[in-house]
Amino acid sequence: MSEYIVDGRWTGPVVDQHIHLDRTNRYLSAIDEFVRVGGTGIILVHKPDFGNLPTNLAAYREVYSETISMAQEVRDKFSIDTGVVLGPHPVAWEHQIDSLGLKESTELHIGAANLALDFIENGEAQCLGEVGRPHYPISQDRWSAANQMLEEIMQSAAASQTSIQLHVEDNGAQTYSELSQMAVNAGLPLSKTIRHYAPADVSTDFTHGLSCTVSVGKDSVAKLLQTYTKTDAMWGMETDFLDDPRRPGAVLGPKTIPKRTNELCQSILNENDESVVEELLLNIHSNWPRELYGIDF
Repeated sequence: MSEYIVDGRWTGPVVDQHIHLDRTNRYLSAIDEFVRVGGTGIILVHKPDFGNLPTNLAAYREVYSETISMAQEVRDKFSIDTGVVLGPHPVAWEHQIDSLGLKESTELHIGAANLALDFIENGEAQCLGEVGRPHYPISQDRWSAANQMLEEIMQSAAASQTSIQLHVEDNGAQTYSELSQMAVNAGLPLSKTIRHYAPADVSTDFTHGLSCTVSVGKDSVAKLLQTYTKTDAMWGMETDFLDDPRRPGAVLGPKTIPKRTNELCQSILNENDESVVEELLLNIHSNWPRELYGIDF
C-alpha cells in the first residue's frame, strides 16, 4: 500500500523545477496558488529585466541578491522547499551585443556566470542558469560565439561541480546531441546538464543522456507515458511561469505541476500497481531533484 497515493491521487512531494517570480506582479500569490493545489517545492530561477539589463558585475550582484531574497520570503511565508538558480540569460547577452559590442557583452556574460558560481559555492544558490544560447535565429558569427561561450561556462560549472540549467533552441534530438557533446568536451556530467523547457520525449534516444525539466503542457502526459520507461536519465517537471501579466499564454500557470502529476499518476496506475507509480513520482519530485540541486524535497 502506498504512503503517498490516496484514492488514486498523489499526496507526496510536488516540485516545479523552473519558475520565475516578480515582486511587481503576482509574486507570492502565485506561490499561494501552487501550494493550495498540492505544490511542495520550487526551483526559483533568476528572472532578467530585459528593459534594464545589468551592464556590470555590481549590478548583477544586486539582481542575484534580489532573487535570493525572494526565495527566502517564499520559504518564510509558505515553509516549502525552495532552491535558487542564478545566471545570465543568453538572450540578454545577444541583446547587449548591439549596445556593448560582442567582446564586452561576452566578457560581462562570462563574468556574471562566474559570479553566480560564487553564490552557489557560498550556499546561497544551488544551480547555474538559465544559461545557454539564443532560441531564435541569429547570425553565424553570433551563433559561433554563443557556443564557444557556453562551452567555457560549462567548463566552469564542471570545475565547481555544480549542475546547470540550459536555455536553448528547440531543434529536436539534434539540440540534445550537440549539448551532450559540449558537456563531454567540458568535462560536465550529463546528469548535471539539465535542459530546461524540454519536450515531453524523455527517451535516451532523444535526450542523449542529458537531464531535463519537461514543460508539462496539456499533451505532455501522453508523450511521457510513451517514453518514461525508455530512459535512465533524470527528468522533472516545470512551468517556466514568467509572472508577467503581459504574456499570460506564453508559459504554464502555477497550478500546472500538481495537476499534471496527478494526471500522470492516474494514467500509470491503469497498468501498474501503486508501488511502481510511487517510485517514479518520488524520483521526479524528490530523489532526482535532490541529486541535481542538493535539497531534500
